[in-house]
Amino acid sequence: MSDASKNSQKFSWRIFGPGILLATGAVGGSHLISSTQAGALYGWQLAIIIVLANFFKYPFFKFSTDYVYDTGESLIAGYARKSGLYLWVYTILLLASAVISVGALSLLTSVILSFMLPEQLTPASTVLSALVLGSSWILLILGHYKLLDRLNKWIMATLIITTILAVLVAAGKPTAIIEGYVPTSPWNMASLAFIVALMGWMPAPLEFAAMTSMWTKEKVKTDHTTHRQGLIDFNAGYISSAILALFFLALGVFVQYGSGVPVEMQGGAYITQLFNMYTATIGDWSRLLVAFVAFMVMYGTTIACIDGYGRSLAESTRLIKGQADINNTQILFWTTYTVIGSFIIITFFKGQLGAMLKFAMISAFLLAPVFGWLNYSLVKSQQRLSGAMTVYSVTGLLFLAAVALLFLMQLTGILS
Repeated sequence: MSDASKNSQKFSWRIFGPGILLATGAVGGSHLISSTQAGALYGWQLAIIIVLANFFKYPFFKFSTDYVYDTGESLIAGYARKSGLYLWVYTILLLASAVISVGALSLLTSVILSFMLPEQLTPASTVLSALVLGSSWILLILGHYKLLDRLNKWIMATLIITTILAVLVAAGKPTAIIEGYVPTSPWNMASLAFIVALMGWMPAPLEFAAMTSMWTKEKVKTDHTTHRQGLIDFNAGYISSAILALFFLALGVFVQYGSGVPVEMQGGAYITQLFNMYTATIGDWSRLLVAFVAFMVMYGTTIACIDGYGRSLAESTRLIKGQADINNTQILFWTTYTVIGSFIIITFFKGQLGAMLKFAMISAFLLAPVFGWLNYSLVKSQQRLSGAMTVYSVTGLLFLAAVALLFLMQLTGILS
């Protein structure tokens, strides 16, 4: 094969997959809800927090790609090698977060879907949630990873284009700031819980790094990508996710900031408010545009998370049992567990999903230093990290740990 042919393969469309899946899985709660709320509440002030969260989490997500190409195994297998305790703790956390996170995501997706249907034809939210979960399950079971890989590229491309369009439209006719409006400062202890929740899923919980390693492992098996190609894919997904977070912040600024209307903090209620204000500001024609953007965000996130949780739980239980490798039957079982468990959560705890989601986001940030250290120590044991990457990683760990400690001190009453 000629050098030109090799180079064309290196940058072909087929190399993209796990990094784009990470981006799609990331843009749900953290982007559409938290980033947009941040813009609506505080204007541009929290842009620095979004940048810092993405910047300091970057090496620990990147290590998920490095570890697979260096060892041929997932980060979850690395956790098991380090200690059985880490594996058990990760598995238990995953069993709970899978049904809570996917349940909340599918419920939010159903709220958005109801805006896209004629009112007289819109069924109950539980029925729509079942439709979202069921269609996601069918897509994953029929197509496995290959279909998810192909479908997700189109979802992400459509999402980027429509999000940029929605923000440009909003920027052209922003909400007028009411006379006498006094900006609210986020730089106080009262706002710390919101900031921690924002960073917890920005761009995604660090537990997603292990899911990304599972997708990367499957990508290597199906498409035989190289380490360099894997990093191109990862960086494309991670950077696009970080930029999209700022676009969603901008959407909140242009549509709601300074309007004088109190910002709803519950996910479903907030999406309803966002749609109504967008329509009131831009015009009725824009309702379907912002609804379509939101639906693409949440549906893509739901599909990616169902697959990621199902695949990761299959890997965790495989390691606990001491089996050689996972198979499609195990992935089917845990994907089905995630879907059915999420529907049960929606059915019986629908009123508490908002609080559960906030708890999941805050918990994700408090656990970030732990997963960050695990990923750093695993990769460091396999390759010699450069001095710059070592300093970058340690600084990131100190930043995550310092903010987590500050929040815990406030929570326990040491700081008020």
